[in-house]
Amino acid sequence: MVRPLESYDQQLLDARIDIDPPPAEVRWLHDVFGNAVAVACFEGTASHLYIAAHATLDHRPSAVEPFALETYARRYPFTYSSEDMPDLIRSIERQHHDPERIVDKWARGFIGDEGRIETTVLLETMTRAIHRDFTYVGRSEPGTQSPLDTLARRTGTCRDFAVLMIEAVRALGLAARFVSGYVYNPDVGDTRVGGGNTHAWVHIFLPGSGWVEYDPTNGIVGNRGLIRVAVARDPYQAVPLSGTWTGFPGSDVGMDVSVTVTVEADTEPGETTC
Repeated sequence: MVRPLESYDQQLLDARIDIDPPPAEVRWLHDVFGNAVAVACFEGTASHLYIAAHATLDHRPSAVEPFALETYARRYPFTYSSEDMPDLIRSIERQHHDPERIVDKWARGFIGDEGRIETTVLLETMTRAIHRDFTYVGRSEPGTQSPLDTLARRTGTCRDFAVLMIEAVRALGLAARFVSGYVYNPDVGDTRVGGGNTHAWVHIFLPGSGWVEYDPTNGIVGNRGLIRVAVARDPYQAVPLSGTWTGFPGSDVGMDVSVTVTVEADTEPGETTC
């Protein structure tokens, strides 16, 4: 999963994948979430595997304030409409055990004593709090920490922070999903936390505005500087590169990953070509 998703706010102008050694077959498909997936099959032996994805796209940051929320959803708590709920229910279900309701208590701490709060204020405050109070620490090992571990350690990767926020808003009854892609600074280059590698953030469904992006690692609300590649209910469904190989135990020499995002200087205001 390396091909950026096409949408009204990011138009794919050109894309290709270079693979060495050349595969015997490459086929494309859309997964259950509509993500573009390339499947490569190989024949014979090789001493290495090199995959390079190149994409040029017109990325247009969307205005997220003021949010165009439906009247009933402007203040939390609210309930999704009967039309939306059947399709959102799996994105509301919790995925991590929390027998002592630690994540629940942490999430409800953003609501306040009155029990009601502006929905956008709630979500923005949570996003900024993770950015402010947690320390980003890169980790090359696969998988994610549990939300309980992230809360206890106050450290993690972008995917750990995304999973924590997903579980927190699900604890509040909101629909959330995992987003994988690339991050860049539209003004001075690729310097935001999580750059140079694949990045992870969160989609939260808000009636009237649809799936709104929240990046707790960088404290970003909206899609500015975020290039979507894949969306999924859980992180394991959006792994950028996966597969199997056959060889001796000592044949695995590790893996290096690098992501570079550049911005063309001759773009119009509000437009970014990457």
